[in-house]
Amino acid sequence: MAIDELRIRQELEMLNIAFWRDVDSNWGRSAHEYFTEDGVYTTSHKARTGHEAIREFYSGRQAKGDRVARHLIHNFHVIVQDENHATAEWTMCLYAEDGVPPLLSEPPILIGAVTDECVRGADGRWRYASRTTRPLFKGSRPTSG
Repeated sequence: MAIDELRIRQELEMLNIAFWRDVDSNWGRSAHEYFTEDGVYTTSHKARTGHEAIREFYSGRQAKGDRVARHLIHNFHVIVQDENHATAEWTMCLYAEDGVPPLLSEPPILIGAVTDECVRGADGRWRYASRTTRPLFKGSRPTSG
């Protein structure tokens, strides 16, 4: 049976878009659901393991007050191991600022290389077993996580 690599790439790209839409438009309230139960989410500051730690990260960010963020996805590349395991490597460009829009336009606060280890669960859904963001460029304003 041949592996449909194009379909897997599209599914992982859709997963990534849905994740960042939740983070940018819904305070990441569902972000933990995109990870396996023991998934590891490593940002430039810290690693968080499991649903509860990921949920706490995003609820803690929301508690700090108004913020506008947009995570832009570039150069999305997928390496398929088999029907249920794949790695996505891509570049993230993060624009974020505390406050209410419209805000002054500034350069991105982070450009990072991201590696996602993805697994398809028994329910057929792809999830992140791990996501690691490695900063390549940092802006003069701090990221929050």
